[in-house]
Amino acid sequence: MIWLAFGGNVSGAWGVPFNAFDRALEALESAGLTIVARSSLYETLPIGSIRQPLFLNAVVGVRGAIAPGALLRLLKRLERRAGRRTNGRWGPRPLDIDILDFGGRVLGGSAPVRQAGRLVLPHPELARRGFVLVPLVEVAPRWHHPRMGSHAAALLQRRPGLARGVRRLSPWPPTAARGHDFVL
Repeated sequence: MIWLAFGGNVSGAWGVPFNAFDRALEALESAGLTIVARSSLYETLPIGSIRQPLFLNAVVGVRGAIAPGALLRLLKRLERRAGRRTNGRWGPRPLDIDILDFGGRVLGGSAPVRQAGRLVLPHPELARRGFVLVPLVEVAPRWHHPRMGSHAAALLQRRPGLARGVRRLSPWPPTAARGHDFVL
């Protein structure tokens, strides 16, 4: 199982973040991945010191025959197609997709400073981000962190403050259930 975190807070080439999420899912399926789980949609507070709109976040579980590096390149292409531009760390974006976990693999992370463009698995910030842990606990409470040895629900239970500012909006209906004109 591959776990992905989706986020966005401004409109881009694919519309509002919700529409960008759906377009990205369609593209992942076209690339041969199968969507097997998706959390509800969550409204979350932005991190960092840049003043910006609230974020829309979700977690998605996929399966498929793809290497971690190839998946990362695919996700970055999707972000660019959706209208993401380099605008600094933690800035506004129409679509952000992070690989949280890739089948329990452990990659990188031994360097004292994370290098841009280098894949680290599991995602190094996963256990410190409520906007990731809350939706992950919804769909996979027993997911096991390969480095920390804890389940997702236990990670969130240890730091309940992470859930502050994370508000469940609604279930995320299947793309086929409606068109791309939905706006939150």
